[in-house]
Amino acid sequence: MFTGIVETIGEITALAQETENLHITVKSSITQELKIDQSVAHNGVCLTVVEIHNDEYVVTAIKETLDKSNLGELEVGSFVNLERAMKLGDRLDGHMVQGHVDQMGTCLSVDTMDGSWVFTFGYDTSFGNVTIEKGSITVNGVSLTVVNSKENEFSVAIIPYTYNHTTFKNIEKGSSVNLEFDVIGKYLKRLSQGYF
Repeated sequence: MFTGIVETIGEITALAQETENLHITVKSSITQELKIDQSVAHNGVCLTVVEIHNDEYVVTAIKETLDKSNLGELEVGSFVNLERAMKLGDRLDGHMVQGHVDQMGTCLSVDTMDGSWVFTFGYDTSFGNVTIEKGSITVNGVSLTVVNSKENEFSVAIIPYTYNHTTFKNIEKGSSVNLEFDVIGKYLKRLSQGYF
């Protein structure tokens, strides 16, 4: 379980394909604090640490993960948002994030406001996911509040701190992003389907 509050950014230093699995080597400032078998969210995708070497560690993504997320688009030199699993008893500064990406979305626009940015993302509604105004959404592992909800798109406002301390500064029109919709909303939608 995660909060969607990104701790740091990691750099991809190696990618190794093994059958349908992809071994991803990440260099980060938190590597020395990690241990084998620990869960770390990478752009919102929960992956298990399988190796640690100095300031780099390795995680493995399976085919389903690569198909459902933007991790399959990574290249050496790419950057990812990183967050370790939350500790029981810590403050929950973001919202409850499972680290299970529901689907990918596409950046439709980036509008510069007076001191902030508004990012608009589109997504395929055939997966059954929805957003609501002032509801929670996770974009590339970042916990955000929806400021404009439409049937197949939504917008989020990004403050300078978030822009500068996450990979939002690298997102542009056409970029693929990982989306995890609010878990409570997903359960309510599933429960209500039989009644409407």
